[in-house]
Amino acid sequence: MYEVIIVIYLIVALAIIGFVLMQQGKGADMGASFGSGGSNTVFGSGGSGNFLTRVTAILAVVFFALSLVLGNLSTQSETDVILDAEKPVITSDVPVSPVDNSDVPQ
Repeated sequence: MYEVIIVIYLIVALAIIGFVLMQQGKGADMGASFGSGGSNTVFGSGGSGNFLTRVTAILAVVFFALSLVLGNLSTQSETDVILDAEKPVITSDVPVSPVDNSDVPQ
């Protein structure tokens, strides 16, 4: 289950990166007025901003939800999620000697 969510998480992250890189900046319309008029031919003259913005927002919500789910799964697990091993018990290798109170003044 954890591995499936990790794969979906990575796919969503890559999709967010792709959609953000496809979006136009605020100054992109200025370049279109100086001769590069084919800037909005893929999605129509005004539709690219709405479509890409909505898809990016939906992917961001999915990304944050998956982040919360993965965080919750990793904190409630009894075993190490990545290695599927039990968490080590911390023990001390220092021998403990009995306390000798004969040198302490009374």
